[in-house]
Amino acid sequence: MIVSTVIAVGDPTGGAEFGAIERLAARAGTPPRGEVWIGDDAAVVRVGGGVIVIAADALVDGVHADLRLTSLADLGWKALATNVSDLAAMGCVASRAIVTVSAPSEAVIGPLYDGLFEAAAAYECPVVGGDLTGAPRLVVSVTVIGDGGVEPPPVLRSGATAGDEIWVSGPLGAAAAGLRALRSGEREGPLVAAHARPRARVGEGVAARQLGATAMIDVSDGLAADLGHILDASGVGCALDHVPVAAGASEADAVGGGDDYELVWCCPAGTDLVEGFARRALRAPLRIGRCLADPTTRTLQGRPLGAAGWSHFSPGDHFSPRE
Repeated sequence: MIVSTVIAVGDPTGGAEFGAIERLAARAGTPPRGEVWIGDDAAVVRVGGGVIVIAADALVDGVHADLRLTSLADLGWKALATNVSDLAAMGCVASRAIVTVSAPSEAVIGPLYDGLFEAAAAYECPVVGGDLTGAPRLVVSVTVIGDGGVEPPPVLRSGATAGDEIWVSGPLGAAAAGLRALRSGEREGPLVAAHARPRARVGEGVAARQLGATAMIDVSDGLAADLGHILDASGVGCALDHVPVAAGASEADAVGGGDDYELVWCCPAGTDLVEGFARRALRAPLRIGRCLADPTTRTLQGRPLGAAGWSHFSPGDHFSPRE
């Protein structure tokens, strides 16, 4: 989500965030059969006779956003769209949102909610409640809820197997390049727009689930880092043939930049995803590699893939290309 830090393989600081998540997941206990708790893009829980999916995320001024570069309306858009993307990463659709805002001044509320309500309309996910409170700096926390009782069920990160093909929903790196453009003084253009108003790939996520995706995630922290979560959860490795790079971006932006919110997923070899997406009037997905049985092997065109990406609790500059 927002000041740029790159973590390397074996970097204990970069792994601090995910180590903390693992410890909290252990303390939370084992979920009942059929539920998913901490550790995936969203929780899957039973309520009454139904199943819902829930995702929550917070954006913090000075950590996830530089308000000298990002407008309040764009921050509001991003706060909701990124949560919608978490449900899309499980092949689900967000239908309602709850927003909590802590702000240093009442003056920020109107512009911030302009963007929130624009995103709510675009994704048909109305804001139905929340809270407002004063605070020394702006914090926007969004929770989204969707229907988890879909068939096939929500796609987790843990279902990939050796031989599965790896796909992405589109070229990567535009958001990272857009942040760099903003920092250099640009204020318009497709790269800036990609950074300011990321698009949740809801239709693509639903299509991937319906067409047999075995594991899926959205690219928020960078392809290497987020694909790494799938590989870790599934116990497999990968061999990537290439990474599709957005126009105006670099391969480094695409591999480690993050904040694109394209989807990356695995699917059994031979699945006709291109035709399946075409039937749904969606942009064709891009095959980038395959899963391997050896979980320690992770390569891009034969080179070590590494673990470039963004993490909380890293030292130095915080605004990742996920702003």
